[in-house]
Amino acid sequence: MADQGSGGSRLPLALPPASQGCSSGGSGSSAAGTGNHPPPRSLQGLLQMAITAGSEEPDPPPEPMSEERRQWLQDAMSAACRGQREEVEQMKNCLRVLSQPMPPSAGEAELATDQQEREGALELLADLCENMDNAADFCQLSGMHLLVGRYLEAGPAGLRWRAAQLIGTCSQNMAAIQEQVLGLGALRKLLRLLDRDPCDSVRVKALFAISCLVREQEAGLLQFLRLDGFSVLMRAMQQHVQKLKVKSAFLLQNLLVGHPEHKGTLCSMGMVQQLVALIRTEHSPFHEHVLGALCSLVTDFPQGVRECREPELGLEELLRHRCQLLQQHEEYQEELEFCEKLLQTCFSSPTDDSMDR
Repeated sequence: MADQGSGGSRLPLALPPASQGCSSGGSGSSAAGTGNHPPPRSLQGLLQMAITAGSEEPDPPPEPMSEERRQWLQDAMSAACRGQREEVEQMKNCLRVLSQPMPPSAGEAELATDQQEREGALELLADLCENMDNAADFCQLSGMHLLVGRYLEAGPAGLRWRAAQLIGTCSQNMAAIQEQVLGLGALRKLLRLLDRDPCDSVRVKALFAISCLVREQEAGLLQFLRLDGFSVLMRAMQQHVQKLKVKSAFLLQNLLVGHPEHKGTLCSMGMVQQLVALIRTEHSPFHEHVLGALCSLVTDFPQGVRECREPELGLEELLRHRCQLLQQHEEYQEELEFCEKLLQTCFSSPTDDSMDR
């Protein structure tokens, strides 16, 4: 804090009462700093006074860094660099484990131990690659080639789903890694896993990786279209695994919102009819996402509206009945709103008063 006797060029910590300011004006110390102006009586005046004072006397140069402070900064930077190097070494160790050939003629206990070590390596890599710098380093170490080539479609299910999870973790919001993964042909393998793998965990993790490769990634979406990915997604929604159904419907809705130019392709595949068939199944929270996808499909898209109006679908009656069931259940409010929006979009007209509420 500045010495009070050093003149009026610096603002005091608190403004004195107006009477004190007037009585001290004759001393000349504060008047010199403010050009004989009266003390400010508002925030705007205080701001102007601060600007004036700052322009009259520049800020003093920063004090030299103390040796203690300098040492602290050096130690902190060294620790950060050391931590990054240690994590890279951990990734290298994991890749050494994963690069080992499978034991050719091992007993059951040895095979179980070997699988445990490989699963542990994949789990540690997934944790480390939550950090984007580590994910980039992992790819530079050719880790992605190893995952796609040796683990994604081979070996026990515990290795397959961990490999799919690691691909998704590395690919999230990383365009360069997404491009590398797509170039390795991983999307085709992931779609096969989603469509055919007997293990539910593998299918769920494959869908996670697919989502990371096609959302906000134009090249990934084009590959997805060429590989008939929407058909695979529809078949996933028809499975018995609730998590798989919900996540598939959510991805479909997201792609429809982000890429409305593909609505025609989906209609030509019979997507409207298949979504309506899903809504007719036994009610579950999954229906909210199916209705959301159908809403996205018909919004600003007359072809979708026309298909929803086909009498053989019976969609209007289905939606009105669903609205009656949901009105007393607050937990299904979003599903109810989707039903009402579909009724409004597909089955109301300027003279139709049935939707008035």
